[in-house]
This record gives sequence, C-alpha cells and structure tokens, in this order.
Amino acid sequence: MDRCIVLVDAGYLLGAAASLLAGEPSRSRITVDHTALIQGLRERAEADTERRLLRIYWFDGAPDRVPQPEHRRLRVMPRVTVRLGALTRSDGRWAQKGVDAAMHAELTELARNRACSDIVLVTGDGDLLPGMMAAKEHGVAVHLWAVQAADGDYNQSEDLVAEADERRVLDRAWITKAVRPKELTGVCAPPPAPRPEIAAILSAPLPESALAAAAQRAEEEAAQPARHTEAVTANGREPGEHRAPSGKTVPTPKDLAALRGPGTHAAPHPTNATLRWSSDKGWVERPGGAPESPEAAALPTLAQLTTAEQRWADREEDITTVGGDPYEVGQVFARRWMARLPEQHNLQKLSTMYPRIPHRIDGELLRYAARFGLLAHKDDQIDEHDRYAIRAGFWREIDVRTAAEHVPAGDRAGD
Repeated sequence: MDRCIVLVDAGYLLGAAASLLAGEPSRSRITVDHTALIQGLRERAEADTERRLLRIYWFDGAPDRVPQPEHRRLRVMPRVTVRLGALTRSDGRWAQKGVDAAMHAELTELARNRACSDIVLVTGDGDLLPGMMAAKEHGVAVHLWAVQAADGDYNQSEDLVAEADERRVLDRAWITKAVRPKELTGVCAPPPAPRPEIAAILSAPLPESALAAAAQRAEEEAAQPARHTEAVTANGREPGEHRAPSGKTVPTPKDLAALRGPGTHAAPHPTNATLRWSSDKGWVERPGGAPESPEAAALPTLAQLTTAEQRWADREEDITTVGGDPYEVGQVFARRWMARLPEQHNLQKLSTMYPRIPHRIDGELLRYAARFGLLAHKDDQIDEHDRYAIRAGFWREIDVRTAAEHVPAGDRAGD
C-alpha cells in the first residue's frame, strides 16, 4: 500500500525537545500544542516520503496505563492512535515500561501485513533495531527522525542511525512551532482576587480558639518532658508560640468541632481557615464534625443541573480542551455550575459560605478532578496541594461572576 505511517516515541520526542528548549529532559518544563505537533508530523512525513499519511501511532507511558489529559486529546484526533505503556517511579525517577516492546510489535506487524510502503520512526532507542531490520526485509522503507540535540551530538542509537534508509533532524525551528518552554514564575495560578491565593491559604493563622487550645496543651505537656519533645518535633514550634501552620496543619471541620469542646454552642467557622471536606471518593461522614447548614445542603449539584446533551458536550470539552491543571479544573467546574443555575440567588448564597464548599458539591468537584489524572497513585487520593489549587480555581471563578453582578462586599464572607 502506497501510504506512510509514523511511529512516535513520545518520551524521546518530548524529552529531547525539553532538553533542547529548557535545558533538561523533564517534560514538565515545556508546553505542547498537540494539535500543531500532529499536523507538523503529518505534513513533514508526507513531504519526506512523498506518500499520503495512513496513521500516526503515539507511544507513551502513563501511570497504571491510565490515559492522561494529553492522551485523551490525542486519541480523538483524526488518524492518531495512542498506545500506552506503564510509567513507573524508581529511585526518584520516572521510567517507561513496555513502550519499546509495543513499538517493536507494531513496526513488525505493519511491515509483515504490507500496510504501508514507508514507516517514519521518531525514536532514539536501539532496542528497535531488530524491528527496523525486519521491516526492511519486508520491503518497507524506514525513515528515522531525530530531534536536534542540545549539545549538538547524537541523541539516538548509532546502530539505529546506521540501519535507517533515510534520516532527518527535527531542528529547533520546527520544534518551536508546537513546543515552547514554560515560564517558571513560581506561582501555580493567577492570584484570585479578592480571595486569598493558595499560598495565603496555606499560611492562614489558626483561629483564636485553636491557638488557646494549643497553648493549654503546651502547658500540660511542659510537665511531661518526653511528650513535650515529641510535640515540638511534630508541630515545629515551642509551647505558647503562635505561628501560622503549614498546609498540613490547616484545621479540618472535625478539628474545629473538637476544639470547641463538648456542650458548647457551634460557632461560625472563621473565614481565615481553610476547611477540608469531601474527598474524591465521595461524601465522607466525619463523626464529631460540624453539621452542614440547610442552606448548603439545599444547593443543587452540577449533576442535578446537567442534561444528557450537556453531559455529552462536557465530556467532549474535557477531552479536547481542558488541560488538566488543578486550578483550571476548579474553574471549569465552577463555570459550568454557575451557567446552569436556574436561580442566581443560589450563587450569592454559595459565596457567603467561603471558604467552605458544601459537602456534595465539593465531593463532586474532586471526583471531576480525578478524571484528569490528578490522583496520587500511592494512596489513590488527590495530592493536598492539588486540592488547594482545585478549590482556589473554583472560588476564583465564583468571585469573577459575583463581582460582575455587583454583589455587595458585605454580603460575601471571606472578603
């Protein structure tokens, strides 16, 4: 068949591009326009081989072989097939498993079945040498593409280079049409005004009741040196020292309820404390925690506001447009929820509940975020920092909308 096929080792292509543009092979250092990249590969392959493209195979690794946001976008593009191997972490480094074997199997199978006349390989791994040789024996012309090396040297196996029928180099000018280095600003998202940013949330001081209880505990522990030493080690502060907690010591609803003590009246939650509620696993009852108000429980969830047609459109948008950044995920969820509210007074009601997101909505938000590969695979939970980013994005979008509707500042808690 007079067609060409492109087999892409994504780990090689994007890792080499990161080295070239950002100075290190970490793919987190670059931003990729996958639509432009696929189009560039197609045009270059058809020009080099003088054959029409049959298909692009994109080989990549993913934790537990679960498609990540970029894989979901790629696999719905025309003439693109995604093949995933495992991505494992060892000695602090990520490594692909099974990608080379999958490329070798696809290469030999395509050649054996005479599915094409030309195959373009975008890889540098010498393990594909037997597959390349087998393809040539079946009468297929093999084109090997390299990414321009940052140090000007080879970043491919010399045996692979020697065996290829044709070799081309994707230079910096070609790469930068679809790939660019990230600007490392140190901030994971734009500052949400007027609400505090993630960093401010993480450094929020404990409520006065918590500080008083901490001081009382410190006095009790002073009489027990061993326990006192453990407390200093765990909390990082001396008794009576009022220091803003780190992100790991932000009080939960259960903590705040316990600090009030039995028999006391539940006071409103302070606006300078970030509360952790539902999880990505669903709404979890927390014994001893403060009960949710009837107003919060009455707010509709996004699922209740979404029709079958909208659900289909949402899924398409998630696959093709949403990048999966935690802050962005929170914004998208909030935007959909607000757009579908039949009664806009519910939006004002939610705004007064800051920083607490009602149980059902918060759990739904985290379950939505889990679709974008944000689970920490060690314990199947969303990373704590990502949770802050997700909720910060949610509240940012709420702020933008309520500010546009001229909601009085006094009606919004947390401002």
